[in-house]
Amino acid sequence: MEEIRKFVDEMMVWAGVSGDSVPVLRHLLLTVTAILLAIISDFLCRKILVPLISKITEKTEASWDDVLFNKKVLNSACHIVPAVVIWSLMPLIYLEYPIFKEILERATGIYIVVMSVRTVLVFIGSFKGLEDAKDRRSSAQQYFHTFCGVLRVLMLFVAGVVVVAILLGKSPLTLFAGLGATSAVLMLVFKDTITGLASGVRLTSNDMLHKGDWITVKSVDANGIVEEMSLTTVKVRNFDNTIVTISPTTLVNGSFQNWIGMQNSGGRRVKRLVYFDFRSIRLVDDLLKQKLISKHFATEDSFKLKESLQKALEKDRQEGKDIEDLKNPAALAPTNLQLYRKFMEKYLRQRPEINTELTLMVRHLEATQCGLPIEFYFFIKDKVWVNYEHILADIMEHAYALANEFELKIYEQYPEQ
Repeated sequence: MEEIRKFVDEMMVWAGVSGDSVPVLRHLLLTVTAILLAIISDFLCRKILVPLISKITEKTEASWDDVLFNKKVLNSACHIVPAVVIWSLMPLIYLEYPIFKEILERATGIYIVVMSVRTVLVFIGSFKGLEDAKDRRSSAQQYFHTFCGVLRVLMLFVAGVVVVAILLGKSPLTLFAGLGATSAVLMLVFKDTITGLASGVRLTSNDMLHKGDWITVKSVDANGIVEEMSLTTVKVRNFDNTIVTISPTTLVNGSFQNWIGMQNSGGRRVKRLVYFDFRSIRLVDDLLKQKLISKHFATEDSFKLKESLQKALEKDRQEGKDIEDLKNPAALAPTNLQLYRKFMEKYLRQRPEINTELTLMVRHLEATQCGLPIEFYFFIKDKVWVNYEHILADIMEHAYALANEFELKIYEQYPEQ
């Protein structure tokens, strides 16, 4: 820059400029020169350096360099170069105007800090491109995403302190040392933000939630897929396409249901109750027996005593016990509900949509004033919501219709007129 000053002075002498206008014209020419150098440096970075780096990253086999050193990051870094040029030339240009020089140096310093932080934030944001093209983040990806969020907050905080230090003309270390005395006030002012940060870290570190999980949060009427998860917010798209934004503090302090266990399992559970009228439950007579056998809802073996019961009766006879009450065939006849339960379990096991390796049963629950509840408990292989509901509806419709074949009546409560 000293050579440039000499060159400008020689040009003014050659042009015959003299008197009081010399300092003004010198500073004006030096300012224009500095601006031109800054523009040229920005042009060289954007038009030569950025394309060169992009070509180098494209030729490498690794994909991470294409993501981290993308054009957005490089262009943001190029905006710092002109400011650095101005900053280095400032002391020589305005050497005779210290006040003006001080103001411009502080303004340029603030610009450099802001653009540097912006470049770092863009660089951190580019890490999202390294994630797999899956709908759900892995634990490592989610933890890294949370770490990036903490790093963003830390960078903004440090940048704020440095900008204030530049404005006040003090060392940033002095301000950092003075923050200890005001930490209580800062914690009170940023209480919600700090609590949200802590909750977000807990969600990630304890592997409680990931992007792509299906969650249900009854307290805020959320039931859908986690679309985005940051340190301070969790964005959920409900199945009706509404968006619910939840604070991590709400999830940590309250309760929520994560369906990822079901999504990773071998099937989605069905747990349905059907209430039967007590008056329709009866012993099977010959007429009903023949009807069920003819329609292949039962076999002759269904009406035979179980082997265990036969052995017990034979043992009692040998011991001379009185089993007079059991000599009546009707006393040991199966009930229509018993045959219905056995047939429905067999029906469920034969359905290809049912995962028979998981729990499958048709069982009694405690009797109620609305009838005897029979629970259908099984797992459907297809966990996609629409497919699951269609399969479930088809199975339960058959369960309702087949009850009539066994002369069972499903309890109905008619609304008051």
